[in-house]
Amino acid sequence: MGIVIFDGLAYGMLLFLIGVGLSITLGLMNFVNLAHGAFAMVGGYAASLAMTHWQVPFLASLALAFVAAALAGAILEWVFFRRLYRAHPLDHVLLSIGIVFVAVAGATYLFGPGMQPFRPPVWMQGQVSLLGLEVGAYRLFLIGVGIAILLLLMLLLEKTRYGAMVRAAVDNQRVAKALGVRVERLFFLTFAFGCGLAGLGGALGLGILGLEPTFALKYMVYFLIVVCVGGAGTLLGPFVAAVLVGIVDVAGKYYYPEAGAFLIYVVMVLVLLVRPRGLIPKRGQA
Repeated sequence: MGIVIFDGLAYGMLLFLIGVGLSITLGLMNFVNLAHGAFAMVGGYAASLAMTHWQVPFLASLALAFVAAALAGAILEWVFFRRLYRAHPLDHVLLSIGIVFVAVAGATYLFGPGMQPFRPPVWMQGQVSLLGLEVGAYRLFLIGVGIAILLLLMLLLEKTRYGAMVRAAVDNQRVAKALGVRVERLFFLTFAFGCGLAGLGGALGLGILGLEPTFALKYMVYFLIVVCVGGAGTLLGPFVAAVLVGIVDVAGKYYYPEAGAFLIYVVMVLVLLVRPRGLIPKRGQA
């Protein structure tokens, strides 16, 4: 049971790392970005290519994945997304889902339909003894990264001037502009940052989720569940939801493999019936 919980926790960290960027764009910027998985895919392919073809060290490839996904997000935000911030959510859905299909087709054309190879560095291979359990070193690394990212994001959004400006712009753009906040530039940076986090998650997921051209579609529902169950626009909410989804999914597939992912949807429905705005909703929405 301990191993199942540990593996579920590691899986949940991946879902959090990818989904927290969606929580930022959906909850803080009120933009329904179903293409979020495509940016995770950009980061995954960037890291895979860097390690496989250019022999870039693993940690450096993670930084490259973040930059590549953030750059892709910045370009698309400047060209497409910013024109639809005040549009109907259906317009957001149509644009972003179209980008997903383009990304799937482009990845298939450029890299083929197969799974990308991945081999963790030597220091992340094998097992580590933890509290009497033999756990995977790579999964332990994922858990550490997930917790570190959560703490850094909470510090960034709650304790810095940047975070204060983001919250102000979300609450009332007109007042924020009157106070001298450059809202468009702020949203541009925030959107790119959220996409970069997705790319980091996609790179870290190479060893567990794998990477193929259909990645953005295959895991789209999981990212949405994490954000909706946790509470869009928060950090702690998606973290708790990701851990819950990860443990339920791994436990379900271990103990009841014939049920597949059915248990996740049961948990999602039950949580949303009790807490329609998520486990930890944004301030003022409880």
